[in-house]
Amino acid sequence: METADVVVVGAGANGTSIAYHLARAGVKRVVVVERRHLAAGATGKSGALVRTHYTNEPETRLAVESLKYFANWSDMVGGECGFQKVGLMVFVPPEYDHHLEANVAMHRELGANAHLLTPDQARELDPSLRLDDVVRVAYEPDSGFADPNATTYSFARAAMDLGVTFKLDTRVTRVLTEGNRVAGVETTAGTIAAPVVVVAAGAWANQLFEPLGIDLPLVPSYARVTVFRWALERSPRHMTYIDRINHTWARPVDGNCTLIGGEQGVRPAADPEAYSEAVSQDFVDYCRERLIARWPVMRHSTMRGNWAGILMRSADSRPIIDHLPQYEGLYCMTGDSGTSFKTAPAIGKCLAEWITEGQPKTVDLTPFRSTRFAEGKPWIDENDYGESQATISR
Repeated sequence: METADVVVVGAGANGTSIAYHLARAGVKRVVVVERRHLAAGATGKSGALVRTHYTNEPETRLAVESLKYFANWSDMVGGECGFQKVGLMVFVPPEYDHHLEANVAMHRELGANAHLLTPDQARELDPSLRLDDVVRVAYEPDSGFADPNATTYSFARAAMDLGVTFKLDTRVTRVLTEGNRVAGVETTAGTIAAPVVVVAAGAWANQLFEPLGIDLPLVPSYARVTVFRWALERSPRHMTYIDRINHTWARPVDGNCTLIGGEQGVRPAADPEAYSEAVSQDFVDYCRERLIARWPVMRHSTMRGNWAGILMRSADSRPIIDHLPQYEGLYCMTGDSGTSFKTAPAIGKCLAEWITEGQPKTVDLTPFRSTRFAEGKPWIDENDYGESQATISR
């Protein structure tokens, strides 16, 4: 029987980050088991925005720590992550301008390079913007986007250089237990005995939790995106954008296109094994309308492509990052609703600290505990722009 010190289930950005950080922390036998290939789930379909703007301190702390990685990738990890520092703007309804002010103040206090701009100042940076529906704009000059596949491959290569083993095209069929502790995993290629298992399996996590009697409020969900060619009149200064008025996000892609996704594109998926990668015409129209609402010149843009991915959404749309209390040695990173690519470096670091040192030290993960739902304390941010259940556009 094969043995390991830690088995990580899932090889997306978070799974590979966890494996890399475990190996860096000195864990000798780390095995990553992935049902398909690297970044095959939500990661590979991600918009991969990299920014520090969140409506709460815990996720902001993870994002601030993670931005250090993206900005210094070759030194901190090695290889390339495709990070482009194009800047970020955030738009919120006028009635929530005080939320924006409070959040930007919080970001700055936690070390983020964040500012408030007037609409005129924002248009100096991107003259094609329509901003008659905002009071102020949050601006992060150091933010941008990365290549989600390159990021995952880079983490994986760095992990392998440190001795981590990857088993691709191998499905974990169940987590093995002995009494109240983890004993390893059963896979389609055999059993791996291990005292620690980390489930970072995205939309497939329930298939591993349910046989253990672990009932977390998790729902696999579709997320869809569309690509539009820039209009001839489009400003050459294209940043990343979070639009809480139009419930969308957008960023540059392929040099002359805009990648856009939104809340309307997130829908429950009954079976993560049988989801379609196709996008409906209704969603294309939804994205086009909202793109034009923010950049009127995009009425002259051409749709160039689209795709759908699948992610795991928790009941409060926030991640569950925890040492699950039901079994000693069972950890998880799940339920993030598609917003944790940008925080994957810090999440991997924190979980590695928890496993090797007994507690996470870089960022306190208590707010991400799995028991918050049973406690009747789902995550609600004080300054959430009136959308406590926002997912990929938050």
